[in-house]
This record gives sequence, C-alpha cells and structure tokens, in this order.
Amino acid sequence: MTPPVRTIGAAPELRRARLGVTLLFMTNGMIWANLAPRYPEIRRSLALSYGQFGLAVMFGGLGAIAFGLTAAAVIRRFTSRLVGVTFMILMAVGALLAVLAPNGIIFAIILFSIGAIDSVVDVAQNAHGLRVQRAYGRTIINSFHAMWSVGAVVGGIMGGIAAGRGVPLGAHLAVVALLVALVNVAGYRMLLVGADPVSPHTGSAHARAFPKVAAAIWVVLGLLSIVAIAGAWVEDAAISWSASYLRDELSAGATVASFGFVALMAMHFVGRVIGDRFIERFGAVLVTRVGGLITAVGMGTALLWPSIPMTVIGFGLAGLGVATSIPAAMHAADELPGFRSGTGLTIVSWALRVGFMLSPVVVGAVADATSLRVGLALVVVAGLVLALFASAMTPRSLAGAEEPEPAP
Repeated sequence: MTPPVRTIGAAPELRRARLGVTLLFMTNGMIWANLAPRYPEIRRSLALSYGQFGLAVMFGGLGAIAFGLTAAAVIRRFTSRLVGVTFMILMAVGALLAVLAPNGIIFAIILFSIGAIDSVVDVAQNAHGLRVQRAYGRTIINSFHAMWSVGAVVGGIMGGIAAGRGVPLGAHLAVVALLVALVNVAGYRMLLVGADPVSPHTGSAHARAFPKVAAAIWVVLGLLSIVAIAGAWVEDAAISWSASYLRDELSAGATVASFGFVALMAMHFVGRVIGDRFIERFGAVLVTRVGGLITAVGMGTALLWPSIPMTVIGFGLAGLGVATSIPAAMHAADELPGFRSGTGLTIVSWALRVGFMLSPVVVGAVADATSLRVGLALVVVAGLVLALFASAMTPRSLAGAEEPEPAP
C-alpha cells in the first residue's frame, strides 16, 4: 500500500476521524454483547429448544445474507459516514424490539432485520476505517476491531450484571439503545466528510461491480471468505452459546455464565491491540496460522476437561487466536485488484454473515442430538480451518494472476 501524501494540518482531522470510527466499532460490539448474556432467559421465556433457538438466531444471518451484498451500493450512494451512524442506531432499536418479542416467530423476524442492518453497518464502518487507514499510510485496521472487542467486553459485563440482578429485558436494552444513539450522533461529526474515494488497488468507481478479473483472484477472494467464515464460527459460539453452555451444562450462575463471552472478547481486544504490530513484523499468514492453532488447542482442551474455569480460559484463548483473522481477511479483500470500489470487502463481509447464519443452526442441532459440549467442537474445527487457509492473505497468492484489460 502506497502511503498518501499528507500535510501536518490534516493530522487533527484524521485523529478525529479515527476516534469517530472507533466509536462506530465500539457501539456495534456493545449491541450484540448486551444481548448475548440474556439469550438463556430469552430462550426460556419463548419456550424454545436449543435447536429451535438456533434456528431463530439463524434468521439474523439470513437477513445479512439477503441484504449484505447491497452494502457497497448503499454506501456509494449515501457515504459510509451517514450509513454507518444511521444504521447503527437502527440496529440498537432492533435489539430492543427483539427482547420484547412475544414469540419465537416474531423474535426470528426481528433478528432477520437486525442482521440485514448489521451487514450494512459492518461494511460501512470497515470502509470508513480503511479510508482513514489509507490516509494514515500505515496499518491501523486491527485497532478499530480491537475497540469493537472493547465494546463487546463492556456490553457483555453490562448484560451479565443485568441478568444477574434480574433487570427487565426491555429496560436493559432501552438504556443500551439510548446510549448507542447518543454516542453515534456525537461521533458523526468526527468522521471524514464527502464521498468515499476509490481504493487505489480496486477498479474505477464507474467500473462494473463484477468485472472480468483473473480466476486466481476469485480463488483468493473465496479463500479469504472461508477465513472470515471460520472467524465467525468462533465469535458466534461465544455470542449464541457460551452463556447457555456455562449455565445449563456447568451450572454457572447468571452473571458467571457471561464470563465465557467476556473472556473471548477481552482476549479479542488483546490480540487486536498487538495485532497490527505482529502482522507488520511477521505477516498476516503466520499470525493467522498460529492463531488458528491456539484456537483449536485452547478450546479443544476446555471441551475435553470441562469445568467453569477451563471453559472461560478456552473461550479466552479462542478469542486471542482469531483476533486478527477477520480484519486481515477484509483488508486483503479490499486490496484485491480489478473489483469496483468496496466490492471485495462487501463479498467477504457477506461470507462472514454466511458463517454467522450456519453456526447457530449446526451447534443447536448437534446440541439437541448429543450435547452443547459436543456442538461447541465447531470452534475447534474453525481454528483448524484458519490454520489451513491462512496462506490466502499473502500477496504471493496472486502470483501469475494478472488483471485482464477492462472490457470496452
């Protein structure tokens, strides 16, 4: 990536924009994290089995898949700044409506809407973050994802305390929605104004969305999508199932049951804070491969010798292992040549949502047939997938893949 020319006078603007993007990521993490510790209560209040609850959660992924590929066009039309903030507030309102759902069908429909909104938010916040990164001229994308993890840790603690103290679901999520709205309105003024510029590595803003690019580049994009899906499996295991596993199978209290999710997100933060430096020193391939092995070994050990402390440690190691995988895959996709601006990033983000859609259904079905402990072995599988496909995040993956001449 060629660093852009910057003037000293632009530095304060960039610092404000970096803070604005940070607020986007933090509030996005807070929304899901406040929901996750309340999932056992929601499931019981709606009288759903593990499989039925997993199916309902799957609708969040379906919404993301149905609308995720529209994100690039929406952002080009309205800018990542406006779309990110507006849709984030809508997402927080959707989370409030979800906990007020009277039955499983309405709950699933609302999650479908939240997933659709979140898929656009995800691309918008990453697009603006990568825009700020290009202006900085160095890698900072993992720092944004680290702040998503901070928001998730804060949200997980908030949700765990609310669950332990019996705070009504509606009151809890109403406070979250108000907080998200206030923070994002403040952050809007910090973000970079104007239309999002075209990445120097992607095609013209007026090029076709799916130009005739080399087959090898499509293969790399597919492998990057698999990496994103594997990262989604690990994150969803904590979001959708860690509280239920600790509470139902290991007899943890309501607050302690939130510790698995909090541990994963806390170590997510640690991994992402150090991730930019590690990637610049060792490369994304090695960092992702070692991280995948840490995930597989850490969670595998916790499942083989189940206890509350081991499970919390296992989720923490899984969070550390996958910390940089999704941001690295998004960055690599956004740098692929030949695509219209934002298209590679949108496709990988869409694939990420496929992972979030499939994970709760698979884990829920396995849990109904055997146990939730067995279902969570999907985390181990995800770690091995990351180790296997990490090589997609190297420029050498594109060796011999020359971009063809654009069609007249």
